[in-house]
Amino acid sequence: MGTYTYIATATMGLESLVAKEVQKLGYETTVENGKVMFEGDEMALCRANLWLRTADRVKLKIGGFTATSFEELFEGTKDLPWEAFIPVYGTFPVVGRSVKSQLYSVPDCQRIVKKAVVERLKQTYNQPWFNEEGPLFKIEVALLKDEVTLTLDTTGDGLHKRGYRRLHGEAPLKETLAAAMIQLTNWRPDSDFAFLDPFSGSGTIPIEAALMAKNIAPGLQRGFQSEQWPFINERTWAEAREEARDLARNTIRPAIYGSDRDREMTKLAFENATLAGVDEIEWKTKNIKDVGRLAKKGVLVCNPPYGTRMEERDTIRNLYETLGRVSEKYLQGWSVYVLTANEQFEQFYGQKATKKRKLFNGNIKTDYYQFWAKK
Repeated sequence: MGTYTYIATATMGLESLVAKEVQKLGYETTVENGKVMFEGDEMALCRANLWLRTADRVKLKIGGFTATSFEELFEGTKDLPWEAFIPVYGTFPVVGRSVKSQLYSVPDCQRIVKKAVVERLKQTYNQPWFNEEGPLFKIEVALLKDEVTLTLDTTGDGLHKRGYRRLHGEAPLKETLAAAMIQLTNWRPDSDFAFLDPFSGSGTIPIEAALMAKNIAPGLQRGFQSEQWPFINERTWAEAREEARDLARNTIRPAIYGSDRDREMTKLAFENATLAGVDEIEWKTKNIKDVGRLAKKGVLVCNPPYGTRMEERDTIRNLYETLGRVSEKYLQGWSVYVLTANEQFEQFYGQKATKKRKLFNGNIKTDYYQFWAKK
């Protein structure tokens, strides 16, 4: 097995969480904006894809160099050992991005890189063209201040696609962000703190908590693009999956609750949890005002409606005020964590947050309000 450099990409603000997850897998990290670098063998690639809960995807770095002209970009790309990764029958499209670089035309950069890779593979495989009918090797050329990084995407569909939502449409909250929200709380899978999401919708937040509680690898039920790559032995993937199955726990120690006022959403959440292998979650069809005292200590994590439209403002204000009253009456001894883009949340909730943190829900800039339990 060789040693490679990998890049786990992260949503802005979540790099430290991704780094902790990589370190937990046993690899040293270097952190930059939007990415966490680490080195490892082929097993590291498999483990990272299977286990990273908060990363967006895992990329394999092929090389890097400085380029201020298309000639330098071409020659630098051609010098890299593409044949060690891409077989003669491989499909290798090129995507790109450029930030504060002299080579600012992304389409031109993509075209130059594609041409350089083709020329390199022509020399290796001694043939004039490539049908590109085999496994996908998506190349990315990223330029930042004239520094070029060339990678292959090992993941395929983003890591937020766990597999337990395959029967339904996209969730408004990505699974990776849900996992990050949980990791930013004081709830731990081995604690006695109950867990509640009173706006559970299709169940993403409670399901992610339950996956953590049972130590189920989030990628265990899905496939990855690099599973089709010939330079990674099939046994390596098989061993990584077997290792993940062996590490899973059969039971959940803390109670996990999810509730929503929409009966159809509660049914959908139950179905998603079943697909995820976490039947232990207790689902209720319940309005936020009817949430009573569930346990002496616990953590509430939610992503309620934001009320971005004018006609929704009174409804959202009432919702946030109700959440505040419920927290004050029934959740003494609990910590409360709320993600919202509504800048008046603290005013409506009736309490100033202990701490708040900027996070992005897709392209929406939000605040993650944290109300720590009073001791």
